Amino acid sequence: MVRVVGQAGIPTIYTGSARDIIEAVKPSRAVFVNFPLGHETGKPFDKPLQIAILKAAFETLKSAKLPGTIVDLPYQWRDGDDSWEKDALKRGEWVKSV
Repeated sequence: MVRVVGQAGIPTIYTGSARDIIEAVKPSRAVFVNFPLGHETGKPFDKPLQIAILKAAFETLKSAKLPGTIVDLPYQWRDGDDSWEKDALKRGEWVKSV
């Protein structure tokens, strides 16, 4: 859908939490957030984090000049804790590229 809207002349930004999928889809501009799938704009009810991610995405929309630009956002699901990735792998919810 992002590609179709972009081809209509409307600037778009893709927000994703699976970098390998972002790279495969090749949107015109994207931000990557290393969060569990389905939580690309942050944790439920964490309004400050959600607003920060959206602001960063809109800033990327304005600043990204090259097609295919992917910006890695620095946010972490839990400060200094990536155990959610291991838990998701155990449940088979997420496959991390190697």
